[in-house]
Amino acid sequence: MIEKMMMWLMDPTMDTAMKNMLTSKYEENPFLMTTIAEKLTPRAIMEAGMRAQTGKEIKRPIGSPIVLSPWEKILLNPRQIHQLPTDSKKSVQTKTTIGPNSKKPLNLDTPIMLTGMSYGGSLSLPMKMAIAKGTSMAGTSTNTGESGLTNEERDNANLLIGQYNRGMRMKISDLKHLDAIEVQLGQGAWGGASEITTKADNIGDHLRATWDLKEGEDSTIKPTFPNVKTSEDIVNLVNEIKSKHDVPVGVKIAGSDFIEFDLAVLAKTNADYIVVDGSEGGTAGAPTTLEDDVGLPALHSLVRAVDWLVENNIRDKFQIIASGGLTTPGHFLKALAIGADAVYIGSIALMATLQSQMAKAMPKYPPPQLALYSGKLKDEFDVEEGAKDLANFLNSCTTEMKHAIQVMGKKSTTELNRDDLVSMDKDLAEFMTIRYGASHRR
Repeated sequence: MIEKMMMWLMDPTMDTAMKNMLTSKYEENPFLMTTIAEKLTPRAIMEAGMRAQTGKEIKRPIGSPIVLSPWEKILLNPRQIHQLPTDSKKSVQTKTTIGPNSKKPLNLDTPIMLTGMSYGGSLSLPMKMAIAKGTSMAGTSTNTGESGLTNEERDNANLLIGQYNRGMRMKISDLKHLDAIEVQLGQGAWGGASEITTKADNIGDHLRATWDLKEGEDSTIKPTFPNVKTSEDIVNLVNEIKSKHDVPVGVKIAGSDFIEFDLAVLAKTNADYIVVDGSEGGTAGAPTTLEDDVGLPALHSLVRAVDWLVENNIRDKFQIIASGGLTTPGHFLKALAIGADAVYIGSIALMATLQSQMAKAMPKYPPPQLALYSGKLKDEFDVEEGAKDLANFLNSCTTEMKHAIQVMGKKSTTELNRDDLVSMDKDLAEFMTIRYGASHRR
Protein backbone atom coordinates (compact mmCIF):
# COMPACT_ATOMS: atom_id res chain seq x y z
CA MET A 1 0.00 0.00 0.00
CA ILE A 2 2.74 2.45 0.99
CA GLU A 3 4.67 1.59 -2.16
CA LYS A 4 1.61 2.32 -4.33
CA MET A 5 1.01 5.64 -2.56
CA MET A 6 4.64 6.65 -3.07
CA MET A 7 4.46 5.81 -6.77
CA TRP A 8 1.21 7.79 -7.06
CA LEU A 9 2.82 10.82 -5.40
CA MET A 10 5.98 10.54 -7.52
CA ASP A 11 4.30 10.16 -10.87
CA PRO A 12 3.19 13.80 -11.30
CA THR A 13 6.59 14.99 -10.10
CA MET A 14 8.42 12.79 -12.55
CA ASP A 15 6.06 13.72 -15.34
CA THR A 16 6.66 17.41 -14.75
CA ALA A 17 10.41 16.99 -14.48
CA MET A 18 10.56 14.96 -17.67
CA LYS A 19 8.44 17.49 -19.52
CA ASN A 20 10.72 20.32 -18.40
CA MET A 21 13.82 18.46 -19.58
CA LEU A 22 12.31 17.64 -22.95
CA THR A 23 10.76 21.03 -23.73
CA SER A 24 12.56 23.82 -21.84
CA LYS A 25 15.28 26.00 -23.32
CA TYR A 26 18.71 24.66 -22.47
CA GLU A 27 19.58 27.59 -20.19
CA GLU A 28 16.39 26.94 -18.16
CA ASN A 29 16.61 23.15 -18.35
CA PRO A 30 17.48 21.09 -15.25
CA PHE A 31 19.37 18.74 -17.60
CA LEU A 32 21.98 21.50 -17.92
CA MET A 33 23.53 20.20 -14.68
CA THR A 34 24.38 16.98 -16.52
CA THR A 35 26.40 18.75 -19.19
CA ILE A 36 27.98 21.03 -16.57
CA ALA A 37 29.10 17.93 -14.65
CA GLU A 38 30.44 16.37 -17.84
CA LYS A 39 32.47 19.46 -18.59
CA LEU A 40 33.70 20.38 -15.11
CA THR A 41 33.52 16.92 -13.46
CA PRO A 42 31.54 16.28 -10.27
CA ARG A 43 34.75 16.37 -8.20
CA ALA A 44 35.69 19.85 -9.42
CA ILE A 45 32.17 21.11 -8.74
CA MET A 46 32.09 19.71 -5.21
CA GLU A 47 35.56 21.03 -4.40
CA ALA A 48 34.63 24.45 -5.81
CA GLY A 49 31.69 24.45 -3.41
CA MET A 50 33.96 23.64 -0.46
CA ARG A 51 36.28 26.51 -1.40
CA ALA A 52 33.36 28.89 -1.85
CA GLN A 53 31.94 27.93 1.54
CA THR A 54 35.10 28.55 3.60
CA GLY A 55 37.48 30.69 1.56
CA LYS A 56 40.28 28.40 2.77
CA GLU A 57 42.45 25.71 1.20
CA ILE A 58 40.78 22.33 1.05
CA LYS A 59 42.61 19.20 2.10
CA ARG A 60 41.70 15.80 0.69
CA PRO A 61 42.40 12.64 2.74
CA ILE A 62 44.00 9.53 1.21
CA GLY A 63 45.53 11.32 -1.80
CA SER A 64 44.86 12.20 -5.41
CA PRO A 65 42.38 10.30 -7.59
CA ILE A 66 44.70 11.04 -10.52
CA VAL A 67 46.85 7.96 -11.18
CA LEU A 68 49.35 8.44 -14.00
CA SER A 69 51.56 5.41 -13.38
CA PRO A 70 50.56 2.97 -16.18
CA TRP A 71 51.10 -0.23 -14.19
CA GLU A 72 48.32 -1.91 -16.19
CA LYS A 73 50.32 -1.44 -19.40
CA ILE A 74 53.12 -3.62 -18.05
CA LEU A 75 52.84 -7.41 -17.96
CA LEU A 76 54.94 -10.09 -16.28
CA ASN A 77 56.72 -12.68 -18.46
CA PRO A 78 55.98 -16.36 -17.64
CA ARG A 79 58.23 -19.28 -18.55
CA GLN A 80 56.71 -22.58 -19.72
CA ILE A 81 58.79 -24.71 -22.11
CA HIS A 82 62.06 -23.12 -23.30
CA GLN A 83 62.59 -22.34 -19.64
CA LEU A 84 60.61 -24.18 -17.01
CA PRO A 85 58.63 -22.71 -14.13
CA THR A 86 59.95 -23.20 -10.63
CA ASP A 87 59.26 -26.72 -9.36
CA SER A 88 57.51 -25.80 -6.13
CA LYS A 89 55.92 -22.64 -4.81
CA LYS A 90 57.29 -23.65 -1.41
CA SER A 91 60.80 -22.95 -2.66
CA VAL A 92 59.95 -19.35 -3.62
CA GLN A 93 61.48 -16.90 -1.16
CA THR A 94 60.21 -13.42 -0.34
CA LYS A 95 62.60 -12.64 2.49
CA THR A 96 64.11 -9.18 2.12
CA THR A 97 66.93 -7.38 3.89
CA ILE A 98 67.10 -3.59 4.14
CA GLY A 99 70.54 -2.21 4.91
CA PRO A 100 72.53 -5.44 4.45
CA ASN A 101 75.79 -3.59 5.03
CA SER A 102 74.68 -1.98 8.28
CA LYS A 103 75.59 -3.52 11.62
CA LYS A 104 71.93 -4.30 12.38
CA PRO A 105 70.12 -4.99 9.10
CA LEU A 106 66.34 -4.96 8.86
CA ASN A 107 65.26 -8.52 8.01
CA LEU A 108 61.75 -8.91 6.59
CA ASP A 109 59.68 -11.93 5.56
CA THR A 110 58.20 -9.98 2.65
CA PRO A 111 59.26 -6.96 0.58
CA ILE A 112 55.90 -5.28 1.34
CA MET A 113 56.45 -2.64 4.02
CA LEU A 114 54.08 -0.15 5.64
CA THR A 115 54.87 3.44 4.76
CA GLY A 116 54.97 6.41 7.11
CA MET A 117 51.52 7.35 8.40
CA SER A 118 51.95 9.52 11.45
CA TYR A 119 50.26 9.39 14.81
CA GLY A 120 48.53 12.73 15.28
CA GLY A 121 49.34 14.21 11.93
CA SER A 122 47.42 11.43 10.27
CA LEU A 123 46.23 8.40 12.24
CA SER A 124 44.84 7.72 15.70
CA LEU A 125 46.88 5.85 18.28
CA PRO A 126 44.64 2.73 18.12
CA MET A 127 45.09 2.57 14.34
CA LYS A 128 48.88 2.88 14.73
CA MET A 129 48.78 0.05 17.27
CA ALA A 130 46.75 -2.12 14.90
CA ILE A 131 49.20 -1.51 12.06
CA ALA A 132 52.12 -2.30 14.35
CA LYS A 133 50.51 -5.57 15.42
CA GLY A 134 49.42 -6.52 11.90
CA THR A 135 52.86 -5.97 10.37
CA SER A 136 54.45 -7.95 13.18
CA MET A 137 52.11 -10.87 12.48
CA ALA A 138 53.08 -10.73 8.80
CA GLY A 139 56.83 -10.44 9.44
CA THR A 140 57.34 -6.96 8.03
CA SER A 141 57.93 -3.40 9.25
CA THR A 142 55.84 -0.36 10.02
CA ASN A 143 56.84 3.31 10.08
CA THR A 144 56.18 6.15 12.53
CA GLY A 145 55.69 8.72 9.78
CA GLU A 146 56.21 12.38 10.65
CA SER A 147 55.54 11.89 14.34
CA GLY A 148 57.37 10.92 17.47
CA LEU A 149 58.00 7.58 19.10
CA THR A 150 55.25 6.23 21.35
CA ASN A 151 55.49 3.30 23.72
CA GLU A 152 52.25 1.97 22.26
CA GLU A 153 53.64 1.72 18.73
CA ARG A 154 57.09 0.56 19.80
CA ASP A 155 55.71 -2.18 22.07
CA ASN A 156 53.45 -3.59 19.35
CA ALA A 157 55.90 -3.44 16.43
CA ASN A 158 58.58 -6.10 16.00
CA LEU A 159 60.21 -3.93 13.33
CA LEU A 160 59.75 -0.15 13.50
CA ILE A 161 61.21 2.44 11.15
CA GLY A 162 61.18 5.97 12.55
CA GLN A 163 61.10 9.12 10.47
CA TYR A 164 63.47 11.86 11.54
CA ASN A 165 61.24 14.64 10.26
CA ARG A 166 61.22 18.33 9.46
CA GLY A 167 58.83 19.03 12.32
CA MET A 168 61.45 17.72 14.78
CA ARG A 169 58.68 15.59 16.32
CA MET A 170 61.06 12.64 16.60
CA LYS A 171 63.47 13.24 19.46
CA ILE A 172 67.16 12.57 18.83
CA SER A 173 67.16 10.44 21.98
CA ASP A 174 64.46 8.19 20.50
CA LEU A 175 66.48 7.23 17.42
CA LYS A 176 68.34 4.57 19.37
CA HIS A 177 65.07 2.71 19.96
CA LEU A 178 64.34 2.22 16.25
CA ASP A 179 65.06 -0.66 13.86
CA ALA A 180 65.77 1.76 11.01
CA ILE A 181 65.89 5.54 10.66
CA GLU A 182 64.41 7.45 7.75
CA VAL A 183 65.31 11.09 7.11
CA GLN A 184 62.09 12.56 5.70
CA LEU A 185 62.98 15.18 3.08
CA GLY A 186 59.84 15.01 0.95
CA GLN A 187 56.52 13.27 0.34
CA GLY A 188 54.80 12.56 -2.97
CA ALA A 189 51.31 13.60 -1.94
CA TRP A 190 52.66 16.94 -0.72
CA GLY A 191 54.57 17.63 -3.92
CA GLY A 192 57.81 17.39 -1.97
CA ALA A 193 58.23 19.44 1.17
CA SER A 194 55.56 21.97 2.15
CA GLU A 195 54.85 23.67 5.47
CA ILE A 196 52.25 21.89 7.61
CA THR A 197 50.88 23.27 10.88
CA THR A 198 48.82 21.39 13.44
CA LYS A 199 47.04 23.85 15.72
CA ALA A 200 47.32 23.43 19.48
CA ASP A 201 43.53 23.03 19.75
CA ASN A 202 43.83 19.82 17.70
CA ILE A 203 46.60 18.30 19.81
CA GLY A 204 45.56 16.11 22.75
CA ASP A 205 47.57 15.58 25.92
CA HIS A 206 49.15 12.28 24.83
CA LEU A 207 50.13 13.67 21.44
CA ARG A 208 51.46 16.87 23.02
CA ALA A 209 53.76 14.80 25.22
CA THR A 210 54.85 12.68 22.22
CA TRP A 211 55.74 15.80 20.25
CA ASP A 212 57.32 17.45 23.32
CA LEU A 213 55.13 20.57 23.08
CA LYS A 214 54.01 23.05 25.69
CA GLU A 215 50.32 23.53 26.29
CA GLY A 216 48.91 25.91 23.69
CA GLU A 217 51.88 25.41 21.33
CA ASP A 218 51.31 24.63 17.66
CA SER A 219 53.39 22.05 15.80
CA THR A 220 54.80 22.98 12.39
CA ILE A 221 56.62 20.83 9.88
CA LYS A 222 58.92 23.13 7.92
CA PRO A 223 60.00 22.72 4.28
CA THR A 224 63.51 21.94 5.55
CA PHE A 225 65.23 20.96 8.78
CA PRO A 226 66.12 23.87 11.10
CA ASN A 227 69.86 23.78 10.37
CA VAL A 228 69.63 22.90 6.68
CA LYS A 229 70.45 25.87 4.46
CA THR A 230 72.19 24.12 1.56
CA SER A 231 72.25 20.74 -0.16
CA GLU A 232 75.57 20.04 1.54
CA ASP A 233 73.84 20.43 4.89
CA ILE A 234 71.53 17.55 3.93
CA VAL A 235 74.54 15.37 3.18
CA ASN A 236 76.07 16.24 6.54
CA LEU A 237 72.80 15.59 8.37
CA VAL A 238 72.35 12.12 6.89
CA ASN A 239 75.99 11.18 7.42
CA GLU A 240 75.92 12.35 11.02
CA ILE A 241 72.91 10.18 11.81
CA LYS A 242 74.47 7.23 10.01
CA SER A 243 77.72 7.60 11.96
CA LYS A 244 75.91 7.37 15.30
CA HIS A 245 73.59 4.40 14.69
CA ASP A 246 74.04 0.76 13.76
CA VAL A 247 70.62 0.35 12.12
CA PRO A 248 69.90 1.12 8.44
CA VAL A 249 69.50 4.81 7.64
CA GLY A 250 67.40 5.89 4.69
CA VAL A 251 66.24 9.05 2.97
CA LYS A 252 62.74 9.72 1.65
CA ILE A 253 62.16 12.05 -1.31
CA ALA A 254 59.23 12.88 -3.57
CA GLY A 255 59.52 12.02 -7.24
CA SER A 256 60.00 15.01 -9.52
CA ASP A 257 61.47 15.87 -12.90
CA PHE A 258 64.59 16.95 -10.99
CA ILE A 259 65.06 13.50 -9.50
CA GLU A 260 68.49 12.95 -11.07
CA PHE A 261 69.75 16.19 -9.49
CA ASP A 262 68.37 15.13 -6.10
CA LEU A 263 70.02 11.74 -6.43
CA ALA A 264 73.34 13.39 -7.25
CA VAL A 265 73.18 15.04 -3.82
CA LEU A 266 72.10 11.87 -2.04
CA ALA A 267 74.92 9.96 -3.73
CA LYS A 268 77.31 11.87 -1.45
CA THR A 269 75.66 10.43 1.65
CA ASN A 270 76.29 7.17 3.45
CA ALA A 271 72.60 6.29 3.49
CA ASP A 272 71.61 2.65 3.12
CA TYR A 273 68.41 3.19 1.16
CA ILE A 274 66.38 5.79 -0.71
CA VAL A 275 62.58 5.94 -0.69
CA VAL A 276 61.23 7.26 -4.00
CA ASP A 277 57.67 8.45 -3.36
CA GLY A 278 55.50 9.11 -6.40
CA SER A 279 52.78 11.74 -6.71
CA GLU A 280 50.02 9.13 -6.27
CA GLY A 281 51.01 8.62 -2.63
CA GLY A 282 48.54 9.01 0.22
CA THR A 283 48.22 11.55 3.00
CA ALA A 284 45.83 12.49 5.80
CA GLY A 285 44.96 15.65 3.93
CA ALA A 286 47.21 17.69 1.65
CA PRO A 287 45.99 20.71 -0.35
CA THR A 288 44.46 19.29 -3.52
CA THR A 289 46.77 21.26 -5.83
CA LEU A 290 49.80 19.55 -4.28
CA GLU A 291 48.11 16.16 -4.60
CA ASP A 292 46.88 16.55 -8.19
CA ASP A 293 49.29 18.86 -9.97
CA VAL A 294 52.78 18.62 -8.46
CA GLY A 295 55.45 15.95 -8.82
CA LEU A 296 56.17 12.86 -10.90
CA PRO A 297 54.25 9.54 -10.88
CA ALA A 298 55.66 6.60 -8.97
CA LEU A 299 56.50 4.38 -11.95
CA HIS A 300 58.40 7.05 -13.84
CA SER A 301 60.19 8.21 -10.68
CA LEU A 302 61.30 4.65 -9.93
CA VAL A 303 62.56 3.92 -13.44
CA ARG A 304 64.56 7.13 -13.58
CA ALA A 305 66.00 6.64 -10.08
CA VAL A 306 67.18 3.08 -10.75
CA ASP A 307 68.55 3.99 -14.17
CA TRP A 308 70.51 6.94 -12.76
CA LEU A 309 72.10 4.81 -10.06
CA VAL A 310 73.04 2.16 -12.63
CA GLU A 311 74.46 4.69 -15.08
CA ASN A 312 76.61 6.18 -12.32
CA ASN A 313 77.84 2.77 -11.13
CA ILE A 314 76.42 3.17 -7.63
CA ARG A 315 73.38 0.89 -7.82
CA ASP A 316 74.92 -1.43 -5.23
CA LYS A 317 75.54 1.45 -2.82
CA PHE A 318 71.86 2.21 -2.23
CA GLN A 319 68.71 0.18 -1.97
CA ILE A 320 65.50 1.60 -3.42
CA ILE A 321 62.07 1.44 -1.81
CA ALA A 322 59.27 2.27 -4.26
CA SER A 323 56.30 4.17 -2.89
CA GLY A 324 53.20 6.03 -4.02
CA GLY A 325 49.89 4.50 -5.07
CA LEU A 326 50.97 0.84 -5.22
CA THR A 327 47.90 -1.26 -4.47
CA THR A 328 48.13 -4.85 -5.79
CA PRO A 329 50.57 -7.78 -5.71
CA GLY A 330 51.03 -7.19 -9.44
CA HIS A 331 52.13 -3.61 -8.80
CA PHE A 332 54.57 -4.80 -6.15
CA LEU A 333 56.11 -7.41 -8.45
CA LYS A 334 56.47 -4.95 -11.32
CA ALA A 335 58.16 -2.40 -9.06
CA LEU A 336 60.60 -5.08 -7.85
CA ALA A 337 61.33 -6.13 -11.43
CA ILE A 338 62.01 -2.51 -12.41
CA GLY A 339 64.67 -2.41 -9.73
CA ALA A 340 63.13 -1.67 -6.34
CA ASP A 341 64.37 -3.72 -3.41
CA ALA A 342 61.08 -3.35 -1.53
CA VAL A 343 57.81 -1.43 -1.70
CA TYR A 344 55.94 0.84 0.67
CA ILE A 345 52.16 0.75 0.85
CA GLY A 346 49.81 2.99 2.83
CA SER A 347 46.32 3.83 1.61
CA ILE A 348 45.50 0.32 0.42
CA ALA A 349 46.78 -1.14 3.70
CA LEU A 350 44.59 1.32 5.59
CA MET A 351 41.53 0.14 3.66
CA ALA A 352 42.46 -3.48 4.36
CA THR A 353 42.83 -2.75 8.07
CA LEU A 354 39.37 -1.20 8.11
CA GLN A 355 37.67 -3.77 5.88
CA SER A 356 35.59 -5.60 8.49
CA GLN A 357 34.70 -2.43 10.40
CA MET A 358 33.57 -0.10 7.62
CA ALA A 359 29.92 -0.71 8.47
CA LYS A 360 30.50 1.21 11.70
CA ALA A 361 31.00 4.35 9.62
CA MET A 362 28.95 3.99 6.45
CA PRO A 363 26.72 5.40 5.11
CA LYS A 364 26.89 8.45 7.39
CA TYR A 365 30.68 8.83 7.33
CA PRO A 366 33.52 7.58 5.11
CA PRO A 367 35.55 4.71 6.64
CA PRO A 368 38.70 6.80 7.32
CA GLN A 369 36.75 8.47 10.15
CA LEU A 370 37.52 5.28 12.08
CA ALA A 371 41.26 5.69 11.50
CA LEU A 372 42.17 9.36 11.53
CA TYR A 373 43.41 11.17 14.64
CA SER A 374 40.63 13.70 14.09
CA GLY A 375 38.13 10.99 13.11
CA LYS A 376 34.68 11.19 14.65
CA LEU A 377 34.56 7.40 15.05
CA LYS A 378 38.14 6.64 16.07
CA ASP A 379 37.04 5.33 19.48
CA GLU A 380 34.89 2.67 17.78
CA PHE A 381 37.86 1.09 15.97
CA ASP A 382 38.81 -2.39 17.20
CA VAL A 383 42.61 -2.78 17.34
CA GLU A 384 42.77 -6.58 17.38
CA GLU A 385 40.33 -6.98 14.50
CA GLY A 386 42.18 -4.38 12.44
CA ALA A 387 45.54 -6.05 13.10
CA LYS A 388 44.19 -9.43 11.99
CA ASP A 389 42.73 -7.97 8.78
CA LEU A 390 45.98 -6.20 7.90
CA ALA A 391 48.04 -9.34 8.50
CA ASN A 392 45.66 -11.35 6.32
CA PHE A 393 45.97 -8.78 3.54
CA LEU A 394 49.78 -8.78 3.66
CA ASN A 395 49.94 -12.58 3.75
CA SER A 396 47.51 -12.84 0.84
CA CYS A 397 49.56 -10.44 -1.27
CA THR A 398 52.78 -12.29 -0.48
CA THR A 399 51.25 -15.64 -1.42
CA GLU A 400 49.97 -14.28 -4.76
CA MET A 401 53.41 -12.89 -5.47
CA LYS A 402 54.88 -16.36 -4.93
CA HIS A 403 52.50 -17.79 -7.53
CA ALA A 404 53.63 -15.24 -10.11
CA ILE A 405 57.31 -15.70 -9.27
CA GLN A 406 56.90 -19.45 -9.75
CA VAL A 407 55.45 -19.12 -13.26
CA MET A 408 58.27 -16.72 -14.14
CA GLY A 409 60.75 -19.46 -13.30
CA LYS A 410 62.33 -17.58 -10.42
CA LYS A 411 62.94 -18.64 -6.84
CA SER A 412 63.04 -15.29 -5.08
CA THR A 413 61.78 -11.72 -5.29
CA THR A 414 65.43 -10.70 -5.42
CA GLU A 415 65.85 -12.47 -8.79
CA LEU A 416 63.28 -10.31 -10.58
CA ASN A 417 64.55 -7.93 -13.26
CA ARG A 418 63.36 -6.14 -16.37
CA ASP A 419 63.63 -9.29 -18.48
CA ASP A 420 60.52 -10.33 -16.54
CA LEU A 421 58.53 -7.41 -17.96
CA VAL A 422 56.87 -6.69 -21.30
CA SER A 423 54.61 -3.88 -22.49
CA MET A 424 52.19 -3.40 -25.36
CA ASP A 425 52.94 0.33 -25.26
CA LYS A 426 55.96 1.01 -27.47
CA ASP A 427 56.89 4.34 -25.89
CA LEU A 428 56.63 2.91 -22.39
CA ALA A 429 58.71 -0.12 -23.35
CA GLU A 430 61.39 2.14 -24.78
CA PHE A 431 61.40 4.37 -21.68
CA MET A 432 61.70 1.39 -19.36
CA THR A 433 64.08 -0.56 -21.62
CA ILE A 434 61.85 -3.62 -21.54
CA ARG A 435 60.44 -5.78 -24.33
CA TYR A 436 57.75 -4.44 -26.66
CA GLY A 437 55.16 -7.20 -27.00
CA ALA A 438 54.22 -6.41 -30.59
CA SER A 439 57.66 -7.30 -31.95
CA HIS A 440 59.22 -10.72 -32.56
CA ARG A 441 61.73 -12.21 -30.12
CA ARG A 442 64.52 -14.17 -31.77
